[in-house]
Amino acid sequence: MENGLEENVYEAPDMELELTYDPSLQVDDGVQYDEVARSPSSCSAASSSESEGNLSDQRCEPSGDSEPPDGSVYQEVFDTPVELEEVQSDSQSSGTYGRHLNGSSPGQSSDNGQPFEISLYVKAGIDGESIGNCPFSQRLFMILWLKGVVFNVTTVDLKRKPADLHNLAPGTHPPFLTFNGEVKTDVNKIEEFLEEVLCPPMYPKLAAMHHESNTAGIDIFAKFSAYIKNTRINANEGLARSLIKALKDLDGYLNTPLPEEIDADCVDDVTISHRKFLDGDEFTLADCNLLPKLHIVKVVAMKYRNFEIPAEMTGVWRYLNNAYARDEFTNTCAADNEIESAYADVARRLSRS
Repeated sequence: MENGLEENVYEAPDMELELTYDPSLQVDDGVQYDEVARSPSSCSAASSSESEGNLSDQRCEPSGDSEPPDGSVYQEVFDTPVELEEVQSDSQSSGTYGRHLNGSSPGQSSDNGQPFEISLYVKAGIDGESIGNCPFSQRLFMILWLKGVVFNVTTVDLKRKPADLHNLAPGTHPPFLTFNGEVKTDVNKIEEFLEEVLCPPMYPKLAAMHHESNTAGIDIFAKFSAYIKNTRINANEGLARSLIKALKDLDGYLNTPLPEEIDADCVDDVTISHRKFLDGDEFTLADCNLLPKLHIVKVVAMKYRNFEIPAEMTGVWRYLNNAYARDEFTNTCAADNEIESAYADVARRLSRS
């Protein structure tokens, strides 16, 4: 690829995707990424930004030491979807995704009539281009996808973050978003802003109906982090039990019928819920927050601790499998090997000392 901007157009049935990659953008190495705290109430329609600091699952995103290829920005243009399919460039090793609504042919700009421009900047993978391991990046990616808007996605290589991004959001690491050129960096506030601005009747409401859906599984990632970073073999069993308890609490919530699942006129009592997600059969903001973290737990714990979510946790497995059947989740998620690589230096080897 020559220096400068190269544009590729990838085509799949009823879809269009434009990709731009600029290898001339260089930046200093050593940029670190910190995860952003999330308030349990930020998924609620009545959430308040003042509560954002009250969170128990604050932690740092792992970062590998491997050097990425030259270049730092990989951009995808997403048109509002009907369907989604993976397409791959012959000249790129990373998977790229596109979705298109109005059926215009490749190379044509689609006039979506949208009165705003949205660009999402997410963490890049170890190749500097593909989607990297970051549950907060995926959280915002899913929200925009579910809202059905047209938006740009740029993956940012943290080892070579370009100077123009430093100027755009100084001191900020992905994910962040621009809305009509205005930079927004707080993940909780971005979520609240999108829910307020992209509202019915034009866009779907994503806030959960039930407050409990916003807090279900809220401690799982913290328990997982303690478990996977532990080096003392005599503490491993206790930390595993703590993680299992957190998963069991989530399983109990998922298997408990919501009020709307119980028919007062039905003779037989509904004792087990069959809903697909936390708050019903459709994704909500609560799922956008929890599912990326739960998937990381599943992948990393198996890879580095040979730990599998118990099969008897039918609610958790139903939840995960329903998510894996949805493009909004699977095609905004980092590949499993990307997640494993991100934790290669974080998952500590157990020892007796």
